[in-house]
Amino acid sequence: MPEPIDIRDLRADEAAALGRLMVEVYASLEGFPTPQEQPDYYAMLADIGAFARRDRARVMVAVSQEGGLLGGVVYFGNMAEYGSGGSATRVGNASGIRLLGVGPDARGRGVGTALTRACIALARAAGHAEVVLHTTRAMQVAWAMYERLGFVRSEDLDFSQSGLPVFGFRLRLAAAARG
Repeated sequence: MPEPIDIRDLRADEAAALGRLMVEVYASLEGFPTPQEQPDYYAMLADIGAFARRDRARVMVAVSQEGGLLGGVVYFGNMAEYGSGGSATRVGNASGIRLLGVGPDARGRGVGTALTRACIALARAAGHAEVVLHTTRAMQVAWAMYERLGFVRSEDLDFSQSGLPVFGFRLRLAAAARG
């Protein structure tokens, strides 16, 4: 039986640890830009707690029963605050998910799925029609998980970040029976 995972808002005293976890996760992705190639992106990851100060944004964490950080994600209830490239910030009646990361020791335990489902639940509670997110080819595990949860490719949301192709996905909540 898998260990129970608690999903909740990030506490201020956990922000630095979550930032370090996110930098480690993204820097270890084969085919993803390094901290030297995209220092501003990694600075943003290191300061992930700052997202909680945006309008209707929440930094959610997965923690073990002992309180250890397993992973995190940023939920946006206001797409104007989403902050990515492309057209996502102009999508109406939607929530967004960015910067999902699961620590190496927690992989394969359903942490990413639990974090994503928590964000979907927040979007439903807000009455939004869809959830928007982005991923890259380097994030194949996450990509497959999003598709299992019912997200579909949405090419109108694609963009390039310093030469890195970034792919948009949507989950329409009205038809999202599996979410």
